[in-house]
This record gives sequence, C-alpha cells and structure tokens, in this order.
Amino acid sequence: MTHLPYIAGAYGLAAMVALWFGIGATLRLRRARTRLAAVEAARTRGGGDA
Repeated sequence: MTHLPYIAGAYGLAAMVALWFGIGATLRLRRARTRLAAVEAARTRGGGDA
C-alpha cells in the first residue's frame, strides 16, 4: 500500500481551505467597499462631522 492517497488528500484539503478563505475574503472586501461608498456619499452630502 502506498501513501500517495494521503498526500493527495492533504493537498486537496489545503486547496479547499485556501478556496474557502479566498471566497470569504472576497465577500468581506465587497461588503467593505459598499460600506465605504456609503460613508463617502454621506461625507459628500455633508452628513458627517469630519
């Protein structure tokens, strides 16, 4: 019996975790850009104190 299936499984698991983190980061970035646009729009309208 060879150990190659375990190595392939470990690489597959690492790839899935990296994909999971990448998708999460993309979603957080999209949400942050939306919030930033809302804050900048409020500042442009004069709604902020700063």
